[in-house]
Amino acid sequence: MRDVLWAVVAMLLLFLALRMATALTRDRRKRRGERASIEAHGRTILAEIPSETGLVFFAEDAEAFHHGDRTIPKADVTAARVLINGAPIAVAASPDHRASTAIPSDLVQQRPEGLARDQWDVAIETGDDTVIVPCGAIREQISQELARNIFDAVKRTLEARG
Repeated sequence: MRDVLWAVVAMLLLFLALRMATALTRDRRKRRGERASIEAHGRTILAEIPSETGLVFFAEDAEAFHHGDRTIPKADVTAARVLINGAPIAVAASPDHRASTAIPSDLVQQRPEGLARDQWDVAIETGDDTVIVPCGAIREQISQELARNIFDAVKRTLEARG
C-alpha cells in the first residue's frame, strides 16, 4: 500500500513538473512572438519591463518611443528623469526646457551594491504630459539597469536635437 502511495505522489510531482515546463515554454514562445512583431515594425527593444500582467516592452524607432501600447513622439520629448522612490537622481533636458535646472544632469552611475527594493522609474516629459515608465523594484540591479537603458535612449534623443 505504501508503495502505491509513493507511486501516486511521484506521478503527481512528475505531472506538476511537466505542467510548469509546458507553461514556461508557452510563455517563452509568446514573448518571442511579441519581440518579432515589435522588431518587424522597425523598432529596437530597449527594455523588457516586468509588470503584474507579464512583460511590457519599451522600444524605439526613428520617430517615437513605445511603452507597451503607448507612443511617445521623440519630437515632443522635452526632458527625462530617473526617479528612485519618486525622487529624481538624474535629468536630461532639451536646452529650451529650464524646469529641471536644480537636478543633477549627470548620468546614473553604476552602483555595485544597487539599491535594494527601491522603486526605479523614468519620467519622460513631453510638452503637455509626463509619462512614468515603471522599471520595478527588483534586486540585483535589474531595475536600475532597465531605468538606465531607457534614460540613456531618451537622453541621446535630446542631445541629438541639440
